[in-house]
Amino acid sequence: MTKRSTKRFLREGTLDAEEYARDTKVRRISVHHAAWSPVAPANEERDQSYVKTIKAKSDGQAQLLTAIDEKNLVLALGPAGTGKTYLAIAKAVEALEAGKVGRIVLSRPAVEAGESIGFLPGDMEDKLAPYLRPLYDALTDRLSMKRVKALMQEGLIEIAPVGYMRGRTLNNAFVVIDEAQNCTYTQLKMLLTRLGWNSTMIVTGDPNQSDLLPGLSGLADVAAKFEALDTVAVVQLKDKDIVRHPLVAQMLGVL
Repeated sequence: MTKRSTKRFLREGTLDAEEYARDTKVRRISVHHAAWSPVAPANEERDQSYVKTIKAKSDGQAQLLTAIDEKNLVLALGPAGTGKTYLAIAKAVEALEAGKVGRIVLSRPAVEAGESIGFLPGDMEDKLAPYLRPLYDALTDRLSMKRVKALMQEGLIEIAPVGYMRGRTLNNAFVVIDEAQNCTYTQLKMLLTRLGWNSTMIVTGDPNQSDLLPGLSGLADVAAKFEALDTVAVVQLKDKDIVRHPLVAQMLGVL
């Protein structure tokens, strides 16, 4: 710690000088006059980007969380910002940590959002990384990057594009199919039939935001057919369930 920063901490009252006078390698964290205390029972003023226990912020999210707990196959449909992917991955991490499943399998179609990014360098993982980045972001928000890498090396977390899912049987797994509106009807049929024993599958997407040519997306057709099945939950999230910036809901209302 520099001399200038030490003086500033002493002036602001956030540094206990006596702790640095002792000959010890362990320093106590002083919270005198601090704006936020990590040992405080509750502090609503602090903006917590990470919450260990996921709680629903809307009726639609509460319905989705209940459906994931009760059904082996759930379709979560809704506009951007409703927390479809985040909640699904959070429940997947929760199930893995609790020992309810043996692995997490995340899949996403490698479809470009309206523009071509050309040929990407590197091996297969490098080429697919930009498409699968949202899944990594959600995982690292629930787990540390170091733990995510360790779990991936052990095979407990697998992230794969849709094209590599054919012919597999996913037993004892928590499966999340993200951005399913960019899957054709044939692709969705293939993905849904991968479900094995002691497994849960969550399919997320927004039928109104497909990057495929008109008429190619099969998500809306699959959801309409699954509405008649009591063993499958189809959760329709609305604009009121959006938990991003309030402008997102307003923009989607006029776009």
